[in-house]
Amino acid sequence: PTMLKAGISASFFHSDQPRAIFQGMTLQYIEQNVAHWLMQRDVLAFMVPSPDGRTRRASSTATVDAYADELDGLVLMGGSDVCPERYGEHALKPEWRGDAIRDRYEIALLRAFMDRRKPVLGVCRGAQVINVAQGGTLYQDLCTQAPHALNHRNWAIYEQNCHATSFAPGSGLARLYPEKTLVKTNSIHHQAVKELGR
Repeated sequence: PTMLKAGISASFFHSDQPRAIFQGMTLQYIEQNVAHWLMQRDVLAFMVPSPDGRTRRASSTATVDAYADELDGLVLMGGSDVCPERYGEHALKPEWRGDAIRDRYEIALLRAFMDRRKPVLGVCRGAQVINVAQGGTLYQDLCTQAPHALNHRNWAIYEQNCHATSFAPGSGLARLYPEKTLVKTNSIHHQAVKELGR
């Protein structure tokens, strides 16, 4: 049988002169666990590099549209904050400025796949990117802006930080998992959907 081909959006280490390795270079990477999760389901995983940057050739036909034509679906990965300017706000703290370059790349990638009616899954930051691209907003920091919320990030245990998640009756997840009403979800984020986009 033909295996499905899924793209994974790249995370960025932007050019950083003091960095000990790859000094002054921009790196693009994916998280191993996301690739392995797809591969365990017999899906070929491909990182989709950003076609933009100082080393780009203007004549290249390797665009986000070309990737969307070739791949069956897309996973938008977790990582850096979404830039608050994307949803009409200013960063409440300098460290919450986000990554405007990655936002632009992932929103273009999302739209390319949506235009072709191909599935997109947003994991952590990826879900937030989808919401912002669809006109929604985010809490810049759950701890300070939604103090009633559960603890969604604990640096000491990182991806092992978990909380219970319930499926709303009649929702897509409830239909996908009819035998489940409550599941355990790991959580490593400090931002979250505030106003839901389209």
